[in-house]
Amino acid sequence: MATSLRRPSFTGCSSSPPDADDEGVRGTCEDASLCKRFAVSIGYWQDPYIPHLVRLSKERKAPEINRGYFARVHGVSQLIKAFLRKTGCNCQILNLGAGMDTTFWRLKDEDLLPSKYFEIDFPMIVTRKLHSIKLKPLLSKPILDLHSEDTLQMDGHTLDSTRYAIIGADLRDIPELEEKLKKCNMNTQLPTLLVAECVLVYMTPEQSANLLKWAANSFETAMFINYEQVNMDDRFGQIMIENLRRRQCDLAGVETCKSLESQKERLLSSGWESASAVDMMELYSKLPRAEVSRIESLEFLDEMELLEQLMQHYCLCWATKGGSNLGLKEITY
Repeated sequence: MATSLRRPSFTGCSSSPPDADDEGVRGTCEDASLCKRFAVSIGYWQDPYIPHLVRLSKERKAPEINRGYFARVHGVSQLIKAFLRKTGCNCQILNLGAGMDTTFWRLKDEDLLPSKYFEIDFPMIVTRKLHSIKLKPLLSKPILDLHSEDTLQMDGHTLDSTRYAIIGADLRDIPELEEKLKKCNMNTQLPTLLVAECVLVYMTPEQSANLLKWAANSFETAMFINYEQVNMDDRFGQIMIENLRRRQCDLAGVETCKSLESQKERLLSSGWESASAVDMMELYSKLPRAEVSRIESLEFLDEMELLEQLMQHYCLCWATKGGSNLGLKEITY
């Protein structure tokens, strides 16, 4: 439905009944959001938008968790900005399983917005985020300021504006996903960056391969960023799996998370031309020394070994297709 641009109104459509098997996955969105919100609250990085989307948890998060999230946010952000600079922002970004992510607003503040920024997540999560956008001028004003038409397309599970769209869809249902993206004017001719943070691991290997192949086949020039678990065959990895299972959250795609090599291979076998991967401890070691000194002074870390174990079980992977004239293969961390 079309609603007035200057007085945006989000209809209160009810969400579809939740699938019990997906409850645990949706719970990980909440966990990640709370962890980011806490880390921001004690100064790990600046994000004036996340307080408007996520409550501050009363539970203090462990220092190794906060440092891990800092490395994650920093690493993903650096790759996103590298892609935007290579393309001169003449591109689009698809944030898959975006949750309460605030990248769109932060990129706008840095004058690094792509031609259009899309977010996709479960309808229930999208409905919650749309509710916050509706109520918080700090979130809605940038969307409205960039909108060039008299009406804004939105309903309970979708908002489509000139530069930003948020879509409620199941990433395992490729035909539905593609249909909804095209309705929101996704342009397959534009260089496209797809970002997935702890998303593919909750799909079966077949489902995630279908998504990766669809992405590789849909865009002539593209890059895929994937942040998720790695080295999951060892004892520490098994403990991580058991802890999640106790919370009714199954890592359906964990078999692709055996090593950095298996992570790269899944990308190459899905039609991507180049693939790179680093574990988060390696990434942490490459962070600017001044930033490391700053965040390490924020709180005392009792066991460096625990941080190292945790960081060695997450990785940042990126793959490219086409874009040789833009130098996409040169992007590295």
